[in-house]
Amino acid sequence: MNLKTKLARLGISGNLYQVYLASMEQKEATISELAQRTSLPRTTTYDAVLKLEEFGLLTISGPQRRRKVKANNPGILLEQLAAKRQLLEDLMPELQSMHNRLTGKPQIRFYEGEKGIVNVLWDSLRCRSGTLHATFAMKELQEVPGIEKINEYRDARIEQGIKMQVIRSAEKDTMDIWPTNSEELRELRFAPSSYNIAMTTLIYDNNVALISSKTENYGLIIESEEFATFQRSLFESLWTISQPDNHFDRTEPDK
Repeated sequence: MNLKTKLARLGISGNLYQVYLASMEQKEATISELAQRTSLPRTTTYDAVLKLEEFGLLTISGPQRRRKVKANNPGILLEQLAAKRQLLEDLMPELQSMHNRLTGKPQIRFYEGEKGIVNVLWDSLRCRSGTLHATFAMKELQEVPGIEKINEYRDARIEQGIKMQVIRSAEKDTMDIWPTNSEELRELRFAPSSYNIAMTTLIYDNNVALISSKTENYGLIIESEEFATFQRSLFESLWTISQPDNHFDRTEPDK
């Protein structure tokens, strides 16, 4: 596969190919000089230069009548590819969600390790309803992903204006942190002592995210309208019998 064919697969073909190669053969050139070298009309050459500038392959500078064209380092193509890949990775969960809603099929995504757990946690920031319903297993969260990461998550959630209703187990609250706070858009309740919250869950839109302890070390996202509705109803039932944070006795239990 020659250079012309390879560039064509990247969308640089025809007039674009001719103008790009002509610009690469000179340190700097005017539109008229490029038109002369390619035997293309000046307006056609100018249109090609503008398109190549959009690709990041050329730079146009100077006054209107004597504008100079300079070829950029072709490594910009790799940078653009990396940026597009990152954009696609960011978009994929939402696009996949739209596809699943159309087909009526639930989706299960499994993430392993600490990085996977962080990915699952951050996925909940896609919440469109504006309110997250969560149970936090505090002892486990302090281990993985850790206090620093949870605080970063909190700040990102607040910045996006997403409220959180969260239930925790008083027995597992070894640190007096993340209380009910209107500025931080968080309302906290403590579950009855008979409930042991051993796993962190996040319910948002049609998604239920699960975060395990450090022992099993995984995160899981289940996208299903029926499952999310069911889990949300369970959460609401537990919420009604849980104790508001501002009425809870935070004295340490006997050891």
